[in-house]
Amino acid sequence: MEVTSQPAAFEPRDFHSGLMSCCDDMGVCCCGLFCLPCLGCSIASEMNECCLCGLGMPIRSVYRTKYNIPGSMCNDWMVAYCCLGCAACQMKRDLKIRKSNGTLKA
Repeated sequence: MEVTSQPAAFEPRDFHSGLMSCCDDMGVCCCGLFCLPCLGCSIASEMNECCLCGLGMPIRSVYRTKYNIPGSMCNDWMVAYCCLGCAACQMKRDLKIRKSNGTLKA
């Protein structure tokens, strides 16, 4: 069998919204504020990962790698350690945007 085309890779691009842009989506913000574990499960589910993966550095690194978002594991760890709620909200907003524009990978 001959391979005639390669899967398209994502161009390097930052997250669709900033880390501190929590007010861009108040629903996500409230979920992150009042039920962070629920938000974490929602993110993991949309990424086809186990809910027990949590919201820390590993899932953020997987997400960045999957969508070719620049950064490092050290940066992921710092963001998850210092601003876990904001990091979770940023990922959820990014997932919603990717879902709406059809670029969400299964």
